[in-house]
Amino acid sequence: MKSGNFSAATEFLLLGLSEDPQLQPLLFCVFLSMYLVSVFGNLLIILAIVYDSHLHTPMYFFLSNLSFVDICLTSTTIPKMLVNIQTQSKSISYTGCLTQICFILTFAGLENGILVMMAFDRFVAICHPLRYKAIMNPKLCRLLVLPSFLISVLDALLHTLMALRLSFCTDLEIPHFFCELAHVLKLACSDILINNILVYLVTSLLGVVPLSGIIISYTQIVSSVLKIPSAGGKYKAFSICGSHLIVVSLFYGTGFGVYLSSAATHSSRKSAIVSVMYTVVTPMMNPFIYSLRNKDMMGALRKLISRISASH
Repeated sequence: MKSGNFSAATEFLLLGLSEDPQLQPLLFCVFLSMYLVSVFGNLLIILAIVYDSHLHTPMYFFLSNLSFVDICLTSTTIPKMLVNIQTQSKSISYTGCLTQICFILTFAGLENGILVMMAFDRFVAICHPLRYKAIMNPKLCRLLVLPSFLISVLDALLHTLMALRLSFCTDLEIPHFFCELAHVLKLACSDILINNILVYLVTSLLGVVPLSGIIISYTQIVSSVLKIPSAGGKYKAFSICGSHLIVVSLFYGTGFGVYLSSAATHSSRKSAIVSVMYTVVTPMMNPFIYSLRNKDMMGALRKLISRISASH
């Protein structure tokens, strides 16, 4: 196969979830609906938290950041897919592809970090309730977000810059609806050993370490909750953590599912379908999980909707 340096690769082809022309209108409608629900749902969460002073607490500060990251994550992938379906084009520029990789890694890493912070917040609230306000002060909350942002950006830049050194073959078809790093590396004609080592090393550090932190936090939480004498107290403590546990299970479960399915099957298209879960479905579900299971959030949303309705 013919190869050249990276400047020769002017564009990639995103094959999407299906090449069947009859399915394209259906895919367009489904993903447009999911995108709108995700954006407006997460935006409502952010506005409700901003406008309701009762929700100006560390837990809702992290939740608003999570909603913002979810909007950014879905906006990095779905609009390009919708444009390609509408214009019946599969192309994405070389620069656009690498930019998409960079932003996906950044926002996925940020979501990972925020979920860890939320677990730490719940740990302090349940295991050290008397010291909660002193420990989880606004300054510390901002300081927790900043390192997560910097680490995510550095990780994304590292992988993107390492991809810049690759030369690509003439067949630049990506069997996916967005530029995923693993698929782009498979198209390279040059040696990708260093890139693969970086992927496995960084994924292990930024995946296993945060997940271990969440597991340790919840081990301590369960231990503390079991010491509560009343059944009502135990239920209240577990209900505080319930929404976060569901989101963590969705995010890590679907994320690991992508890599396990990639290893278990030779079909890249099946891997792309699984990727829909953590890039589209999980961000869409987060607002429902946190609002439907939370009386304070439901109350804040009703006030916000009433305010918006009254203004019109």
